[in-house]
Amino acid sequence: MTMGVVIAAVFVIAGGLLVGARPLAPQALVSALLWPDGKIDSILVWTLRLPRSLAAFIGGAGLGVSGYLLQTLTRNPLAGPGLTGVMSGAVAPIVFCFVFLPWLSSVFYPLVGMAGGLGAALATFWIARGARGRPLHLALGGIGVSLFLGAITTYLLILSGQLAPSLLFWLAGGFQGRTWTQLASMAPWVILATAGALASHRALGLLALSEEAAAGMGLQLAVWKPFLLLLAILPVAGIVPVAGPVAFVGLATPHIARLLNPHSPGWTVALTASLGGLMVAAADIVARSIALPRELPVGIITALIGGPVFIYLAQRRSFALGGP
Repeated sequence: MTMGVVIAAVFVIAGGLLVGARPLAPQALVSALLWPDGKIDSILVWTLRLPRSLAAFIGGAGLGVSGYLLQTLTRNPLAGPGLTGVMSGAVAPIVFCFVFLPWLSSVFYPLVGMAGGLGAALATFWIARGARGRPLHLALGGIGVSLFLGAITTYLLILSGQLAPSLLFWLAGGFQGRTWTQLASMAPWVILATAGALASHRALGLLALSEEAAAGMGLQLAVWKPFLLLLAILPVAGIVPVAGPVAFVGLATPHIARLLNPHSPGWTVALTASLGGLMVAAADIVARSIALPRELPVGIITALIGGPVFIYLAQRRSFALGGP
């Protein structure tokens, strides 16, 4: 199943190289890919469209993995980078640096985002602690933290002056104009988190049962829970500086992956990453082709795709976190 999703993503990415303000014929695409000559078709493929499509796929994969880790760690089916405060925690300090610390290199933005996301997640857990971390209270705590940080971000936008339009487009989430350099800055964070999640498949399987069962089977919760939380924040820290807060992917794709009944937590991680990449790569194609010559933010398209999917899942099945 995972290989089928990856193959579908390859076809989607290839299709994305064909569409745009200047469409390419399949023969021209093959020629530009295999024999780049520096002409307009080669520039479109290698400089503009291919790094953007790959960034969309890797970004979606990272958000999917982050959502799966947060849902398993908190045993909360509503957990995700957006609803646990992680996304807002990464966004607010990056906007602050962009407005008030323009001399700070964007190379440091992932570290800023990671610190902010970690702080927001810890605040959410602290708020829910009084209710013993129950899923409903954890979700309410995450929403409260997200609203608070969203208000701070809005205030920073008001103070940003002429920077506001570009910041608003970035806050809607998108991959317009993303280059190989930005792809290279984002990919290591996603790869590290995905590899860590795959290597932690046994711990994830035990946590999916219950914390009591995991502790009874010898899992050191004091070590694994902070480690998995850090893994969940890593991809968000790498993706947000490049693409902004892309909505709904981290919440919906883990549920879609579980619906396909993978054999183990490791396969669930791989399937979730593939589905997230496929969703965002497809959404990016729609975003840059539905209103030519203008582009829509990818975050709008992912919300339009993910919202109905999530409603369908809510109607068809319970959001159990057990099993693979």
